[in-house]
Amino acid sequence: MTAVLSERLQEVRGQFPALSRMGPQDLPVVYADAPGGTQVPNGVVDAIRNYLVENNSNIEGEFAATRETDALIRRARELAGVFVGGHSNEIAFGQNMTTLNFNLSRALGRTLRPGDEIVVTQLDHDANVAPWLLLAADLDLVIRTVRVTAELDVDLDHLHALIGPRTRVVAATLASNAVGTTPRARLISDLAHEQGALAWFDAVAFAPHLRIDVKNLGCDVLLCSPYKFFGPHLGLAWIRRELAETLPAERVRPAAEYPPGHRFETGTLSHEGIAGFCAAVEYIASLGSGAALSNQLDDAYERIAGHEGDLSRGFLDGIAKVQGVTLLGRPGTEGRVCTFGLRLHDADPAAVARALDARGIFAWNGSFYAQGVMEALGLSVDKGILRLGYVHYATLVEIERSIAALDDILRGGC
Repeated sequence: MTAVLSERLQEVRGQFPALSRMGPQDLPVVYADAPGGTQVPNGVVDAIRNYLVENNSNIEGEFAATRETDALIRRARELAGVFVGGHSNEIAFGQNMTTLNFNLSRALGRTLRPGDEIVVTQLDHDANVAPWLLLAADLDLVIRTVRVTAELDVDLDHLHALIGPRTRVVAATLASNAVGTTPRARLISDLAHEQGALAWFDAVAFAPHLRIDVKNLGCDVLLCSPYKFFGPHLGLAWIRRELAETLPAERVRPAAEYPPGHRFETGTLSHEGIAGFCAAVEYIASLGSGAALSNQLDDAYERIAGHEGDLSRGFLDGIAKVQGVTLLGRPGTEGRVCTFGLRLHDADPAAVARALDARGIFAWNGSFYAQGVMEALGLSVDKGILRLGYVHYATLVEIERSIAALDDILRGGC
């Protein structure tokens, strides 16, 4: 599979207009910023524009444009259901993952009692921690935090010790947005369910790299963000239907009660964003082959994983030779995605990010809202780390440029 995607890479890159951007010395920009948001292909741009030009309308009216918008949203739910391995009637869209998670956690909160326990992890983005902290403060709940291991993975022994009969939710990430670790999600789900708790997963940093399958994950709620997998700024939630039917949603009175749909979608959606989401799923599917969309996505993600495995090996081999930096998290390609957190020994991450920018390499610095990871590392959330991350449209040449530039900067190069 690796060779197939590699052979098509120039064709794939040609679909992303941003990749033609030139930086200093007339060299193309290297987008090592993918964990913060990916670039979008032409099909996504066209879908957003075409919706606004040709179909722009609110929903549920008696004229053509509104019927077209209704049809678009139905189609988006169908695509989203296949994308996560669930069903269209288990999908809700929103402004972003964080907003959806606040909304859904508040709905669940109406079913909880003082003393009930929520388990979160140090590995997570704060979007799957802060909603629970605030809910606990309002409802007198107990928050228990699972520590991370030396390799910045969820400490499963600690998780097992923390879960008990009062546990109502185990909230965890499928991939660390800061250092790329991919915990053993199915085991986390099983441990939660043994105590009658919900498994509540953040798939934002996972979705660009690996295939989501809520059935195999065994989860109850899963959230992600299309702008992290080649789409527009939007939020997507999958809520197991039996759960969605029982949650008292925050909703205006005229909104439809059928789950999840309107029940968890407050106000008018970004219809143009939903059009772009559809195009993003179709783009990913176009990288694979098969008779049905699910088969195409399965194949596409196998090819993505193969190519990104090559990118990861290239990065890991290169960074091991650079002085003044420590790779955080997994030392090899197993149990991680193509996201690399770097602890700098003597350099300031913000200054290094600026120096990389001067060389046409876009990379992030900071804590990336992964406050627990920074606390585990003993680092200030204001200073944080340097993060480079890549998706399938990256090349090994770009990896080599990134490593060489970082090596030069840390050696004192200008």
